[in-house]
Amino acid sequence: MTTLVVDRNNLELRSDGAALAVYKDGERRGTVPVRLLDRVVLQGTIRLDSGVLTRLAEAGVPTVLLGGRSSRRVATMLGPAHRDASVRLAQFRCALDAPWCDRWARRIVAAKARAQLRLLHAASAERPDRRKPLFDATGSIDAMLSSLAEEAGAVSSTVRGIEGACAAAYFHGLGALFAESLGFSGRNRRPPKDPVNAVLSLAYTMLHFDAVRAAHIAGLDPMVGFYHRPAHGRESLACDLIEPLRPRADGWICTLFRDRTLRAEHFSVDKGACLLGKAGREGFHAAYEGFAALPRRWLRRQCASLTRTLRAQGEDLMEALETSWPEE
Repeated sequence: MTTLVVDRNNLELRSDGAALAVYKDGERRGTVPVRLLDRVVLQGTIRLDSGVLTRLAEAGVPTVLLGGRSSRRVATMLGPAHRDASVRLAQFRCALDAPWCDRWARRIVAAKARAQLRLLHAASAERPDRRKPLFDATGSIDAMLSSLAEEAGAVSSTVRGIEGACAAAYFHGLGALFAESLGFSGRNRRPPKDPVNAVLSLAYTMLHFDAVRAAHIAGLDPMVGFYHRPAHGRESLACDLIEPLRPRADGWICTLFRDRTLRAEHFSVDKGACLLGKAGREGFHAAYEGFAALPRRWLRRQCASLTRTLRAQGEDLMEALETSWPEE
């Protein structure tokens, strides 16, 4: 199975039986069997035959549409939904259960902090010239992680404060790993103002898409999270799921710049926004498939585990609902 990335203007996709046909300027350039596809990423000015999305949906192939040069996610199309409503009922009930959400929040933030520490410790061994900022960052995160462990009953608002303190220390250390010419001094977005942040945003977008898909396949509602509270237009559960994966993505992005897979000439600035050009996006997506194998496997396992936990609760809830109807 593979990912089809279509990132070239003036292409057209048409449904051709069990395959997708690619056309440019009215000329057929090739076909891709749908059965070989695991996901599709569309970016740029692309025309679609009306049967393309139907064919992909029927085959359960998720599709993400990224907007123009900014690589911002515009829309996501998923295949048929899981049919076990009891899981979603239990998920909704847990989202309203403050102690459940607090436990989930502590688990998510602790996992993220440990991942941050692993990255910084590994970087410190590889980069003795950057040991001081890395040492300072790991010391701060260690202290925050210890405080989280000591506050076994910490509520979500307290956990968010700890996560914020960890993030401040972490990005200070992470910034030491990139060349000064890249202008990376911490996380910024909407729009990203430097090459590192432009790639971080794209990597997080792709991870988020993978998390939405994993949740959908497992019968979960991606919109209903426990740490990220439900909000209009936000897939909060997917936001929850990718938090522990962000440091892994950050480390991978370090290697993209270190190995010069991504270089300064791949970026441009337009109205204060740093944009990754087409050549850079090609290198990114080619490398992302190798990186994403482990995060996708982890997401599947986490969603399957959460579904098993919720299904037991959901079946009890369904039974209660069934026995609550008035007798005829």
